[in-house]
Amino acid sequence: MTKEGDLVLVHIEGKPAFFARIENISPDPKPQWWQVKMLVLQVPLITVTWILREAYINGEEFTMGGHPMRLVKVEAPAEDVATPGEEEQPGEGAPAPSPKGPGEAPAKVVSLLDRKPKKKG
Repeated sequence: MTKEGDLVLVHIEGKPAFFARIENISPDPKPQWWQVKMLVLQVPLITVTWILREAYINGEEFTMGGHPMRLVKVEAPAEDVATPGEEEQPGEGAPAPSPKGPGEAPAKVVSLLDRKPKKKG
């Protein structure tokens, strides 16, 4: 079920066209229809309000001006998290380690939190 705050990918004529964030869903005066306000994620940012049925908000195809349209809710891909003591093998979602030359130290992980400027005082 798509709701306020969700990201959607809008398909026009079967092809991905643009991403948008659902800003507001409110009842339309026409029964069983909804006013869907979306922030279109493009430059410049624009907002649009479409009047849609609930099925259309949830991914069923509809037409607008004779063009087939569809909203597809965007879900973040699941993160592959290795359990402690388990290493991922190259080719299983992790890039192969880069070969090190003789005498090269292993790469160091740097925390972005350590980069915060220190307060003067």
